[in-house]
Amino acid sequence: MRLWSTRRFRTAAAVATLSLGLAACNAADAVKHGFEHSRAVSAQLEASVGMKSNVGFNWNNGALTAVTVHFDGMPENRSLPEIADLCRSAVREEFKQTPQRLIVSFAIGPLMPP
Repeated sequence: MRLWSTRRFRTAAAVATLSLGLAACNAADAVKHGFEHSRAVSAQLEASVGMKSNVGFNWNNGALTAVTVHFDGMPENRSLPEIADLCRSAVREEFKQTPQRLIVSFAIGPLMPP
């Protein structure tokens, strides 16, 4: 007696293929919208802070686990707590979620010898 008939096997294969396809669509959709959100956060921060930024993100099972905001320099017209608050509010507004971690970083030039 056969354990798996041809029809059962085909049905199981079709269900598995459909499931993988739907999972891939959700992942692709999350990445697409994530890049849109990151560009919007960057534009909002450029308007409020006065410097361009690069915004990266990490999703895990539909949850926003981390957002990284990187500035190519140190904004002189804002304090660090102000910049952190602006980043936090821009991320919440655009991603519609609060990430588990928000990382704000600054690139500084080489130190000049004394």
